[in-house]
Amino acid sequence: MSENNKIKKRYDRVAPVYDSLEYLMEKGKMGDWRQNLWQRVEDKIDKDNMRLLEAGVGSGKNIEYYPDNIEIYAIDFSPKMIQEAEKKAKKYNREVKLLEMDIQDLNFEDNNFDLIVTSCVFCSVPDPVKGLKELKRVLKKDGRIIMLEHMRSQNELVGKLMDLFNWVSLYTWGANINRKTIENIEKAGLKLVEVNDLMSDIVKEIELKK
Repeated sequence: MSENNKIKKRYDRVAPVYDSLEYLMEKGKMGDWRQNLWQRVEDKIDKDNMRLLEAGVGSGKNIEYYPDNIEIYAIDFSPKMIQEAEKKAKKYNREVKLLEMDIQDLNFEDNNFDLIVTSCVFCSVPDPVKGLKELKRVLKKDGRIIMLEHMRSQNELVGKLMDLFNWVSLYTWGANINRKTIENIEKAGLKLVEVNDLMSDIVKEIELKK
């Protein structure tokens, strides 16, 4: 079985209880970080007919924060997660095109989106550099990628501990806690516009451009 299918099956398995698993985290700092992320997105909407992609919608935790009057697409490679996101879209009465799709192989034309948003996604992408290159491909020349991501600490001790315990989260639901996301961004040829540390150097809010 391919790595993609392994991770997809893990996320399909936990989809019905995913929100419960992360309930305490959402009620803590994560909920605030998520709201701040979407406020940054709102601030970037400066013209009509803008198009936004949420890459890795998961169970749809961001859907309630989606801005109005903008065309929104949201993808995930887990069909069970898409089903959970559809429930959120209905609950919050949000217009969004939800599609089952792999971030590593996006079925969109080049230069298609003004804004792309990810939150805690690149811990799970089997080939994160390939996924980031795909986001770059579908991003418009003057577009922006806004990310809320966790990654491996550069602190020697903390980083080694994250390496040591990575297998627990990886084999539970397919998330790596020791991804070197900033390095991967640079390998993909994307440019850092702004990086804000939210929890030590492990959780960051990142803005990128081509």
